[in-house]
Amino acid sequence: MNQPPSLVSDSLSSQWDGLSPHLIASFYEVKKIKEGVWQRSNDTDPKSVFAPLTEASMEMSLNWQSPFEHAGPESRAPTLLAMLQSGALQPVIDAFLGNENPDRSAIGLAQQKSNEFVRQFEGRTGITKLNSTQVFNGMPPVKIQVTAIFRAWDDPTKEVEEPFNKLMEWALPVKLSPDGSVLARSAQAARGNSGFIDALVPSIAPTTIALRYKNRIYSPLVIEAISEQMTSSIDAKARYVELLVPMTLATLTALDRDDWVNYNALKL
Repeated sequence: MNQPPSLVSDSLSSQWDGLSPHLIASFYEVKKIKEGVWQRSNDTDPKSVFAPLTEASMEMSLNWQSPFEHAGPESRAPTLLAMLQSGALQPVIDAFLGNENPDRSAIGLAQQKSNEFVRQFEGRTGITKLNSTQVFNGMPPVKIQVTAIFRAWDDPTKEVEEPFNKLMEWALPVKLSPDGSVLARSAQAARGNSGFIDALVPSIAPTTIALRYKNRIYSPLVIEAISEQMTSSIDAKARYVELLVPMTLATLTALDRDDWVNYNALKL
């Protein structure tokens, strides 16, 4: 893993002679060895895909919410409170009671008292430190957006086609059951032709991978999205000679501090 990529051994890559290994990302399959530990094993794919990244970014969405935000009076009578706070209720009261002189009628006195009462609400709000307090409410898995680049100098098949195909293999399910009937599979299991696990969940999900880039290892990851630029340049045999591969990678779970420390454990 510390060696520059080449066209030999189990490395699938274009030729990037002279480029720093720190600028070349490597992708490889990992499996769960024990709780919290994901590594390569004898059961994992021995192939590794190497490629420089033209774009790479990590996005963390931390979900902070204000659970008491709607506990104030504004949520009970939003229109009335808005009119009181803005002073928009004053013209309504004036129109309802009339414009009589407050010194000449009981209605005028009531109007004066109501105006004094309503003016107390202007410029005030029901927001407090309590109902504006944010509470951490979890976070989704971390998203990593990358664009891997492959281009051919000698052999388009080995330098472009094979690395891209390996990434597609890791992104797709290992096996999808052709039989969609749970009842039929259960009958086969009852006759001893298959196990009940195969009857209940017959397909095999895509594999998990790791990304090593700039002496940091991000693992385990899944490929949520991958694109093939079908209009990319080809040679006389219709083989891609250059291919940009945008991918969306995601962690299996949300991260904590220990996970972040492990990601940077190899940092020099």
